[in-house]
Amino acid sequence: MSRTDPQQDADFHSSAVTRLRADLALALRAAALHGLAEGVCNHFSVELPDGSGRFLLNPRGLLWSEIGTDDIVMIDARGALLAGRHEVEPTAMFIHAAIHRIAGQACVLHTHMPYATALTLTVDRALDTTLSQNAMRFHGRVAIDAQYNGLALDASEGERIARAMQGADVVFLGNHGVVVCGASMAHAYDDLYYLERACAAQVLAGSTGRPLAPVAPAIAEHVAQQSLGERLQSELFFEALRRTVT
Repeated sequence: MSRTDPQQDADFHSSAVTRLRADLALALRAAALHGLAEGVCNHFSVELPDGSGRFLLNPRGLLWSEIGTDDIVMIDARGALLAGRHEVEPTAMFIHAAIHRIAGQACVLHTHMPYATALTLTVDRALDTTLSQNAMRFHGRVAIDAQYNGLALDASEGERIARAMQGADVVFLGNHGVVVCGASMAHAYDDLYYLERACAAQVLAGSTGRPLAPVAPAIAEHVAQQSLGERLQSELFFEALRRTVT
């Protein structure tokens, strides 16, 4: 459909979709504030909850720190622009469309945030989820895609990444970055933030040259379940960002 289709435009400006656009823009500005952005690259997206396969995405060429509700665009499962005043970057279409469609994830946050990306450059490729308390919240939730294939400039690469997730909601992309997914923007952003904190702690601990001291996997699993039962913290964090991030 054309980006000027009246029904698409009406849906885009509906109260429900406008709230989703506002949440997406807020998450992007918060990520810039927290040092998780990289130039005008990387993307966050959220699927419309109507089963249409359409989703919202940050546009091409804008810094995350400057993105507002009206800058967000809406595209379909094939990556075609349906509504919004900006263009879409190709790798965003291919990666996000595939993860929404194949992995069935509502919110998809892809970054090259520094500490998490640093761990993708190691032979382990990912976070050790038996180290810090922040890391333990991800125990059993992480997939590793060690096969770097260059930029995702076609549908097949996006689909390969989506299948490499194997049901996980966090995936470390070897030599590349990370993808964090969630059922809501509040949950996904909270995980993204604490994932980078956990990766930073591991990198800093490793830089001491001293042996690291993991906990037993059973303890890490227990902490992961405790964290998933405390999702009110995620929602309170996102509301705090709504009050304080301009």
